Amino acid sequence: MNSDPENGSGNGRQIEGEVDIDTTMSFAKTYQPPQREKAYSSWESMVLAYQSLGVVYGDLGTSPVNVFSATSFTNLSEDDLLGTLSLIIWTLTSLVLVKYVFIVLHANDHGEGGTFAIYSYICRHIHFNSKLTIHNTRLESDCTGGRSPLSTRAKDFLERSSSAQNFLTVIVLLGTCMVIGDGALTPATCVLSALQGIQSRSSKITRDHVVWISVVVLVALFVFQRCGTSKVSCLFSPIMLIWFATNVSIGVYNIFKYEPSILKAASPHYIVKFFMANGKTAWDLLGAVFLSITGAEAMFADLGHFNKRAIQLGFSFVVYPSLIVTYAGETAYLVKHPENIVDAYYSSLPNLVYWPMFVVSTLAAVVASQSMISACFSIVKQSLALGCFPRVNIVHTSSKHQGQVYSPEINYILLILTVALVVGFKGGVELANAYGVVVIWVMMITTFLTSLVMLVIWKTNVVVVLGFLVPYVLMEGAFMTSLLRKIPQGGWVPFAISVLFMTVMMSWTYGRSKKTTYEAENKMSVTELDEALSSNSSICRTPGVCFFFTDLVHGIPPIIRRYIHHMNSVREIMVVVTIRTLPIKTISPEERLHVGKLGRNGVYRCLIQFGYKDAEDIDGAKYADFIAAKLLELTDDTGEKRKIQSAMKKGIEFVTGRTILKADKTSGVLSRFTIDYMYRFLQKNSMPAFSAVRTPSDATLQVGMLYEI
Repeated sequence: MNSDPENGSGNGRQIEGEVDIDTTMSFAKTYQPPQREKAYSSWESMVLAYQSLGVVYGDLGTSPVNVFSATSFTNLSEDDLLGTLSLIIWTLTSLVLVKYVFIVLHANDHGEGGTFAIYSYICRHIHFNSKLTIHNTRLESDCTGGRSPLSTRAKDFLERSSSAQNFLTVIVLLGTCMVIGDGALTPATCVLSALQGIQSRSSKITRDHVVWISVVVLVALFVFQRCGTSKVSCLFSPIMLIWFATNVSIGVYNIFKYEPSILKAASPHYIVKFFMANGKTAWDLLGAVFLSITGAEAMFADLGHFNKRAIQLGFSFVVYPSLIVTYAGETAYLVKHPENIVDAYYSSLPNLVYWPMFVVSTLAAVVASQSMISACFSIVKQSLALGCFPRVNIVHTSSKHQGQVYSPEINYILLILTVALVVGFKGGVELANAYGVVVIWVMMITTFLTSLVMLVIWKTNVVVVLGFLVPYVLMEGAFMTSLLRKIPQGGWVPFAISVLFMTVMMSWTYGRSKKTTYEAENKMSVTELDEALSSNSSICRTPGVCFFFTDLVHGIPPIIRRYIHHMNSVREIMVVVTIRTLPIKTISPEERLHVGKLGRNGVYRCLIQFGYKDAEDIDGAKYADFIAAKLLELTDDTGEKRKIQSAMKKGIEFVTGRTILKADKTSGVLSRFTIDYMYRFLQKNSMPAFSAVRTPSDATLQVGMLYEI
């Protein structure tokens, strides 16, 4: 990037030649995205850790209700129970505590987590040709330390191979869509399973009653999302703290009452004995054991709502020990009462606290829905930043934490899907079978991407990388094969939702990449613009000012060429305006607006930038005056100043561009369908690029252009 004032960059300098326009603005250099996670005090991290209990850990924390009841064992022996408990303990320890808390959370992108965040993190260190990075995330220098030969070869291969880049892009999109699919399924399953407990206490309550009560609860839950993460956590975190505290108390009580030696299951040799004794039955049990860690991926996906240390503190000191004690207490009870495994959690509750715990567990099950809902908001925000999701509203609900976001459109889409699942399956076993099936695929994708980060960015020794990759591929692969048998029994549901969102994201990404390629190949150079507007051209320069809004940051879009040639006239002053939001909270008014001269014939470039908490309700007429004032400051030429002042008095015109993509005749059937139908439909129904700009209707013109690609 050339930002040397001697070469014509910086506020108030003339732009010579064809360069990236935003590099000429001093503000673009000053306000780069933060290069590391914001520093938090110990107290702030502890407060965030407490708040994370009600947002991140609801799903993971309520897993003891479902795990043992999902097993299909009969004639249980004590060794069977010890083996199952040992599997649960080591699954929580290896796949959650070690993998996510101590390793994966470090592979974040400026404090954001999830598959898209890892992808963005990789893109900032490896030069990708993929058009997914439309918004040009800044390439960072390599981390300190020497690069191993294998690391260098891997980096070079990724930079050279378009096939490898496309493969990486596809699996990132797939992982993201699977999280969204799980985000629709988790609320439906958690709320429904909690409320179904009422049926066991009253014969008058039917399944239909439970379904419609669940719908009411879910609607209330999704409506409450607009209040933001902080307010949600204020209500939900106390519930989860009570849940964990009471479960620990009951677990300790059951251990001492039924089987004080139950914690010997921490020895992994019980897992070996269990598999040797049960064979395929033990393998099938892995699908039930995996339910003990559903929700673990939300720890990473929800990272932006809190911070790394808060997530680590919350899990290590509250959630992890609580879950171990709770499972141990259930197992101790089952050693003496193995016949109650189908309702292990509620059966293990002492009679005195049964009903209070039923109420707490029902509330906790509602809270369990929150982790995946918040995760969906985060990953949609990340995908928007990379230009591969149709434009939707992203509302920042906190002035302190950039990652705490809410999207009305995504919220109501999830609501519709969730209610449809509850009503469609009517609380049947198919919905329960679908729970957690896609999560293992997200975990495997995360393992692969983290290994790539370790090798190429962190420059970790290849032996250590393999020591991470191979064991986790084997463990997660084992769980995956066990869960495959659930697909015909309802597990296809989250896959179907994932395919729906994958189609949307792939269509949008493909259309955007084609549009970007077309504009890059057909953009207008500064020299061409000067020639078109020179004094000996046939273009008429009418009095007044034209503000041309474009979302293209680099270069002059071809739609301006179309406007000039077809109108055969241009206002004597034309300003090309770009509006963008930067990942900082707010931008002072004096730093918000920057202008530069574009060529030699009364054409200027204006960059308007906002922080994520700044109101972007732009009054076009008011901003026109601000821009004019900046233009006057830009030049010392008295004649040019008079020309600008005179043009402002003679009238203002606001022009927005609208491009329509059409596949050319040489395109294949799939390409034509994607461009002509899918992308065009999404473009028509997404937010306009300049929806925040308010301009007088009688002074606004929209110029359309057909891109045949």
